[in-house]
Amino acid sequence: MADKKSPASGWPIARGDFLAGDANSPVAVVTMGSHLDEKGICDGGAAVCGSCKTENLGLEKVIANIISNPNIRFMLCCGTEVKGHLSGQTMIALHKNGVKDGRVVGAEGAIPFIENLSGDAIKRFQEQIEVVNIMESEDLATIKAKINELKARDPGAFGADPMVVEVKETAGAEVAAAGVNPQFLEIEKRLDKVEKQIEFVDAEIAQRVGRKIGRDIGILYGLVAGLIVFVMLLVLLPKLSMMM
Repeated sequence: MADKKSPASGWPIARGDFLAGDANSPVAVVTMGSHLDEKGICDGGAAVCGSCKTENLGLEKVIANIISNPNIRFMLCCGTEVKGHLSGQTMIALHKNGVKDGRVVGAEGAIPFIENLSGDAIKRFQEQIEVVNIMESEDLATIKAKINELKARDPGAFGADPMVVEVKETAGAEVAAAGVNPQFLEIEKRLDKVEKQIEFVDAEIAQRVGRKIGRDIGILYGLVAGLIVFVMLLVLLPKLSMMM
């Protein structure tokens, strides 16, 4: 059996949109912009499961909860990417490339600025876990199968003690980003507005497609019924003529 350690007192230490499971599990599941069955995923063996919708504060909370529990050795990224923020791409870029001048190297999100994590915390995150990327998958069976696969590879707890970092709930990284370029906050607002508009358009398109399909099916049923009546008339008319 793999060696285990006690996580930091009060783990998970950062509050957020997630559910805690087995603290001895080596797998943390991040569903990015998707809201999946967190309880089912935790019952399936995850240490913690939840979304990460922002490429700054949300990302920092995920990392804080991972490095404060040495038993977590894999971060399973799944669910859909967050439009504009690209929190999944940013998370993977941070693990691979780190941070330079407060900005995640190689990140493509709007404001990928890190304020609450020190260089040591980021290095710990990079060394402690392996990123497993199945993003865009929301299938619970696939996610649970991957959790079981990773649990079978459990290398045991990370060699160092839990690392505790404080993630401030204030404007945080957004303020830092504005300090670099004041236009970032305006960009953030516009991205949120565009994302809501896209979601509205998607819903409207789905409704229109549904209505069109309903009309097409109705027309098809009408044609089939008419054809049946026509065939019946062709069959019955000769018989009726003979009877007369």
